[in-house]
Amino acid sequence: MVTDKPGYEHLIQFLTEHLSLFEQTGTGDADKTIGELLEESIAEQIIRLCTQHTELEVNHRSMIIREVDGIMYDFQEVLSSVLNKKATRQQAELINEISLLIKNLFDTAVADLMD
Repeated sequence: MVTDKPGYEHLIQFLTEHLSLFEQTGTGDADKTIGELLEESIAEQIIRLCTQHTELEVNHRSMIIREVDGIMYDFQEVLSSVLNKKATRQQAELINEISLLIKNLFDTAVADLMD
């Protein structure tokens, strides 16, 4: 659905291009870890996606959840060394941007699916 499309490759490339932001040392500004922010931000966007697309059937929602699990696995692999560190403001902003990009990918895939 999404992970086999060029948009997903661009998302991974985007994360890779900004990976140096996660290599910064020091204490984070956020109350949450990078891993917590990543999970919560992506979950929030997927909930928003499912709420906005009421025409999705249960099997479509299940497919989306499986795809998101795969995306989360990939991101956790890439960021494994920093997942438990407190996030800086810049890292939190990037995580938010990434979660919005993920939602956008799924919005496009849902639109294609419903056509």
